[in-house]
Amino acid sequence: PSIVRDLSYSLTSPLPADLLSTNRSSIFSGHHGQLTLTSVFLDEYRDRLFLGGKDVLYSLMLGPTSTESKELYWPPLPGNRENCIQTGKDPQTDCANFVRLLQPYNRTHLLACGTGAFQPMCAFVYVGHRGEVSHYDLNVENGRGKVPHDPSFRFASTFRGGELYTGLTADFLGRDSVIFRSMGGRSTMRTETDQKLLHDPKFIAAHVIPDNDDRDDDKVYFFFTEKASEPGDREGAIHTRVGRVCANDVGGQRVLVNKWSTFIKARLVCSVPGPHGIDTHFNQLEDVFLLRTKDERNPDVYAIFSTISNVFQGFAVCVYRMADIREAFNGPFAHKEGPDYQWGAYEGRVPYPRPGVCPSKITNQPGREFGSTKDFPDSVLQFARSHPLMWRPVFPALRRPVLVQANIPHKLQQIVVDRVEAEDGHYDVMFIGTNVGTVLKVITIQNGNSLETEEVTLEELHVFKQAIYVGSPAGVAQVKLHRCETYGKACAECCLARDPYCAWDGFTCAQYTPNNKRRYRRQGIRHGNPALQCVDQNLSDVDVTEDDVVYGTENNSTFLECVPRSPQASVSWLVQRDDRKEEVKLDDRVMATEQGLLFRHLLHEDEGVYICRSREHGFSQTLVRLSLQVLQGDAVDELMSRDNAGFSDSIKERSAGSYRAWMPCTAYRSGTSSHSRLWFKDIVQMIGPSNLPHVEEYCERMWCNDKLRRKHKSMLEKYRQAQESARKARSKSSGERNRMPRDLKARDV
Repeated sequence: PSIVRDLSYSLTSPLPADLLSTNRSSIFSGHHGQLTLTSVFLDEYRDRLFLGGKDVLYSLMLGPTSTESKELYWPPLPGNRENCIQTGKDPQTDCANFVRLLQPYNRTHLLACGTGAFQPMCAFVYVGHRGEVSHYDLNVENGRGKVPHDPSFRFASTFRGGELYTGLTADFLGRDSVIFRSMGGRSTMRTETDQKLLHDPKFIAAHVIPDNDDRDDDKVYFFFTEKASEPGDREGAIHTRVGRVCANDVGGQRVLVNKWSTFIKARLVCSVPGPHGIDTHFNQLEDVFLLRTKDERNPDVYAIFSTISNVFQGFAVCVYRMADIREAFNGPFAHKEGPDYQWGAYEGRVPYPRPGVCPSKITNQPGREFGSTKDFPDSVLQFARSHPLMWRPVFPALRRPVLVQANIPHKLQQIVVDRVEAEDGHYDVMFIGTNVGTVLKVITIQNGNSLETEEVTLEELHVFKQAIYVGSPAGVAQVKLHRCETYGKACAECCLARDPYCAWDGFTCAQYTPNNKRRYRRQGIRHGNPALQCVDQNLSDVDVTEDDVVYGTENNSTFLECVPRSPQASVSWLVQRDDRKEEVKLDDRVMATEQGLLFRHLLHEDEGVYICRSREHGFSQTLVRLSLQVLQGDAVDELMSRDNAGFSDSIKERSAGSYRAWMPCTAYRSGTSSHSRLWFKDIVQMIGPSNLPHVEEYCERMWCNDKLRRKHKSMLEKYRQAQESARKARSKSSGERNRMPRDLKARDV
């Protein structure tokens, strides 16, 4: 029986603090805390997110504040799990019902298909008008040809007019690679078993894309990889294909009965031009995203590719125009006279109607009308069977990728694209999922009329109102597309972010609204130049002018943190001593990292004010100023040794191994031992009384509770008043204070 449970999910799951603090992310980990995610369907009509997992189906309300969700338990049919185990399959990773397919069937039901413990099955799941999954039809259908048997195999499917189009391996052993059409009122269709049609394919995506207003001319496009057969390719080479079939294809009358009679395919090329005409090809297709436009006939096709070379690991994103894909399909067919001949363009007579076209008003001519593919002449079907490949490949827009990344520590696996209207035009923001659980937020900017483009990585989101939904075996996370507030409040910082979602509104960096006519709105994605966008603003306001004090000990390591807001900014370090600034000399002892400056072995001569500056597009600003104070190593060692020898046992008893019992906070407690006061007195002697406020502020933040913090604030205020009184007294009689013994000064402090 189907089981429905009311669930709630917590926002305290282990997500990065920056995403949680900006109310940018929430996570759902399933009823048992571990969601084996295998399919996702976003239903914007019902404001629901449907998730398929291992023996389960979830329905979640959209929105970060919602905690309402439903669970539908859907195991394999009785006996199928045991049969799966007997065939040698793994009980945990194979012998369950992994829900792989979720498609809207009508207004009240979803079509759901799962692996069924290597016996695929499908059911219509009732979701009602609110999207609350409650039960599935007990008449479970055979799912063969709709999802693979093996939960690890990739497949692609799309739903149109009550019919399901699927590219997959349809048998138990994973050898029968086909394109299926199932369900609906017509007979089942599939590709013929022929390596010329499909040679060990891996299906990635499937979409219905109309060519015109005639629905009879609609075509279903499949994106996949297969073993290549073109000239010049080494054995086992892989090519990426775009293939298509007519949605109204019903096969032939005598030839290709119940087989696709309109299937043709073309190669998708994604390469980087190289020297001497030798291009670097990215042949392995990883993912495809269709960016829909106002013209439903001409979406932009975004695709992630990877190399299969042993030389280096690289990834690229290429964008294709539907006009270029159609041009390849309307061009010459690839032809080969025999096994020992070279491939070339077919130059003979092509039968009518042209193989690959659909029976429609466009095809029909007076006296030559075709009601269906069964009316096509046998010569057309024979030609389609022997010439499925087009001669001309499909090249990306501008003949090059929009994004290339090589020798990176992760793999680019999935892509989603959002077209954003900004002040100076529209930008396609790419959200690219990696195999290490991060999402890259990237835009590319074309430099004028040049073919050269600039890649700008806006963020790298570590995730396990618009939003992106990120799924992994651990769960599914919802992440907002922007967090403009993290770019700062200054016009220059907001401009340097180059995020098309954000603009400076005169007060802070806020979400950009195209219809907003605010006078002070500033945005500079294309050039990112604050000198142009913020010309009437005081750019020096973004510079940090106050020094923060950092303490280090001789012979120890010390780290000075400095991270620019923009990933594109370059960082330089200066050190100031005696009103003289110079660039920090880097070597094996002093190293610059992405997070700051690392001193592996601190020396006394390293003391000084360290200034971290960022530079981007000619604009420079000071990020931090850190006054590094170096304590004498011998003195600290002696102090710590004396302390440990004198009362280490009491520390263990009172603080269970922590430093709390002898930190400065305890110096103000009633009943504190004299050892603590003496220890604090010696520390003050080492750093000098003038730096006491800095030490107190740091320590009370790190170790003190709220009550002690308030007490410290009062003590610090009294100390500052005493310092001010002392300063005035020194101005009257400067010599008297200098004659005081050193011990007395420390004891007064």
